[in-house]
Order: sequence, then C-alpha cells, then structure tokens
Amino acid sequence: MRLKSVTESFANIIHGLKVGHLTDRVIQRSKRMILDTLGVGFLGTRTEVFHKIYSSNTSSTVWGQPDFRLPPSYAAFVNGVAIHSMDFDDTWHPATHPSGAVLPALTALSEAAPQSTKFSGLDLLLAFNVGIEVQGRLMRFSKEASDIPKRFHPPSIVGTLGSAAAASKFLGLSLVECREALAIAASFAGAPMANAATQTKPLHIGNAARHGTEAAFLAMLGLQGNKHILDLARGFGAFYTSYSPRVLPSLESHSWLLDEQDVAFKRFPAHLATHWVAEAVALVRQHLVLSDGALLPTDHIEKIVLRVPDVQYVNRPFPTSEHEARHSFQYVACTVLLDGCITVPSFHKDQVSRPQVTELLRKVKLEHPSDNLPSFNTLYCEVSVTLKNGRTFSEHSSSFYGHWRNPLNQEDLQKKFRANATGVLPPNTLEKLIKTVEKLEDLEDCNALTTLLKGPEATSKHPSCNHPIAQSLPRHTSI
Repeated sequence: MRLKSVTESFANIIHGLKVGHLTDRVIQRSKRMILDTLGVGFLGTRTEVFHKIYSSNTSSTVWGQPDFRLPPSYAAFVNGVAIHSMDFDDTWHPATHPSGAVLPALTALSEAAPQSTKFSGLDLLLAFNVGIEVQGRLMRFSKEASDIPKRFHPPSIVGTLGSAAAASKFLGLSLVECREALAIAASFAGAPMANAATQTKPLHIGNAARHGTEAAFLAMLGLQGNKHILDLARGFGAFYTSYSPRVLPSLESHSWLLDEQDVAFKRFPAHLATHWVAEAVALVRQHLVLSDGALLPTDHIEKIVLRVPDVQYVNRPFPTSEHEARHSFQYVACTVLLDGCITVPSFHKDQVSRPQVTELLRKVKLEHPSDNLPSFNTLYCEVSVTLKNGRTFSEHSSSFYGHWRNPLNQEDLQKKFRANATGVLPPNTLEKLIKTVEKLEDLEDCNALTTLLKGPEATSKHPSCNHPIAQSLPRHTSI
C-alpha cells in the first residue's frame, strides 16, 4: 500500500502493528515502565493534588480506591494526575514522560469493555507500546523537541496523541478511525510550561490520558478531523517551531524506538535534571564527612557552585512549595548535602522551610557552561563546594543511576515499586501485582491486573533515607 501522507503512515502503523511485531527487549522494557508507573501512581493517590481532583461516579477503577469508580475517560484522567503528582514518573529523550499518558487509558478501557470482550496482557502490551512509539516518533520530527522544553509541556502534546493511538489500538479501530483519532487528539493537545512547579502540572498527564481516550471514542462515533493533521505546520506543527515530519517506515520494516533507547526511572520525585545534581552532590558530600561520621558544619561552607544547563524553570533559588522544590536545582543540591539522601518526605513543606536549607540556599550559585546543553541525553552536572579555609571539592555526574545509559536493575526497580505502593496496597496484593506485571505477556485476561489495582486503603507510610533506592545516590552501575 502506498502511503500518501505522514498522518496516513501513523494511522497505518497504529492499525497494522500486531503482537508478533513486539520484540523481547520491547516487552521487557515496557513491563518495567508499567510496574514503575503503577508504583508512582499508587504513591500519588495520597497527594494533595490527587484529592483535589477526584469525585464519584461508576465504571473504571481509580487506583488504590476500592470503593470508588469513574467513567473510563475520567478514571484515566485521575490516575494520570496521580502518576505525575510528584514528578516521579519515567522520562524519555526527546524529553517527555511517556507512560503516564498511556497506561491509565488502557487500564480504564480494559474494565469498561463489555463482559463478552476480554483483553489479554499481550493486547495491553501492544497498545501500550503503540502509544509509546507514536510519542517518540512525533518528537523526533522537531529539533526543538530534542531540548528540555521552554514553551509547551511535551506530555500534554505527544502524550495526548500517544494516548489516542494506544486507545485506538486497544479498541480495534479501523485505519480511518485511527487517523481521525489522531486529528481529534491534536485539538485536545497542549499546555504551557508556565504551569511547571505548580499543582496544575500533573493535570497535563491526566488530560493526555483522558483526551486520548475521548479522541478514540469520538473517532468510533464517526467524528472527522483534518486528514493531514501530522503533515501540516498549522496542524501538529503548531506546537513546534522546527517541525519536519516524515512518512514512517512500512510495517514490514518497522522497528521500535524503545528497542533502541530505554527510559530513565527516577529514584526520587523531582525533575529529571535534578538527578544529575543529586548524584554529583552526594559524591562531594563524601569529602565533607568528618571522622566521627558527622557532616562538616554548614557554616564552614563559603559557596556551592552548580554547573548545569540553562533550564530556567528548574532554576529556583528559594522554593516555597513542594512543587517548586521538585523543580529546583538549588534545593535538591542543599538537601542532599544536608541529609545525604533525598526521598519523598524531602519535599514536605516542613523540610522545604528548614532554616538549615535556607542558609545553604544563600550560598548556591548556578553556572551554565557553553557545552552543557539542555538535553537529557547529553547534559551533565559539576558541583564545587568551597570552604571558608579555601579548600574546594568538586565532583561530576554525566549518567546518574537510573538514566537509560545506567538503568536501575530489576531489584532496585521493584524496591522502588514496593516503597511507593506500600501503604496503599497490602503486602500480598503488592507482590501479586509485581508477579502479574512480570508475566504480563502470559496474562489471559487484563481483569486480573485491574482487580489488583483497586487495593484497600492502608495507613500512611513513606520511604526514608534508609530506603535502598535513597541509599544508592552515588552508585554507578549498569546492566
């Protein structure tokens, strides 16, 4: 079949990809993404943002809320908000959070289907990877998208179309309906970066999951959009100044982007760029620990220099809220220096407002070396701490533990999941969920997965500096 447009080539890939196209590496990597996304989603159900959002109705599960259900698109929205409420979800290059826009849509749809319809684990894996693939392909059409964003939050753009693609695949839409779903989703897409570091930012992921689901539903009902939405500068190109789309390869020669490049999994809930800072500071801190194990008093520190890319929305010298702290090079550096680790409670308001943190923040200076570009694939962090006696200690991080070049091993990924889901799921359910995701390709009915996602409420628990992931900040390993 000769494809006449970029849009048609995307619709053809969404409609035509089959389970047989999945590779072992794509299956294994996407299962890790699914497990991590479920964990941060469970943790997010206990945040202030999450509890501001959800309200009652019936149909699909809100994760971790056994007595509470919503229509599928709203369940996708709420679960998407939970996933991004702490900025703890996976990150890819070009910069976006790929899983949170897709997985909530699929779990909601799997429950909303008629009882006569049964989705398997392979059905979910295929649709999930179609949604991830569409996001990656779209972002590679723009040089602007290669950098950490300045105008639009990427999950609100490519995530919306990825969600629509995943939902279209899961629901078995025709080739024409897949094309229409992309066009409809494009009109739902987009959110400004000005809302980064606020309670509104998690809505971007929630809306991507919801609107992609709704776009697929509307396409099924026959709603029509521009047949060349991905080809046009005034179409999807409106979101990027350097948009240069290309027709995708045929199904016969299709290869998965996830096969070529893994994703980054975060070890603490903050903007990905701060993870380079945390690792470099943890290494410097080792020089400042006295023989008795105590940290050198902070009043001995003259200045702290962070050499990082020029990313303005992560340059927050004196954050006043948890969301600002998650987007602050300076705060993450000072917290790791003081505490030796950074975890979920590190962003609680009482920790952000500590006098010791404020004292250190006044000593932090950012520098932006010309070779340190704002790309998650190439950026680095160099930290220098100068003492009042003139001594200076410097350390460097170029691929922190968790980056796709230095990925979390499976044991640490599961430890992160357990730490996040504990307090929402009972231990037996938690372990069943890990095993279910591990064998997702063998699952005959996704209802076995969604049943585990309900989980009873439990007492509040949070990871601490004794948490195994928190302890591994200076670690350099690869698998």
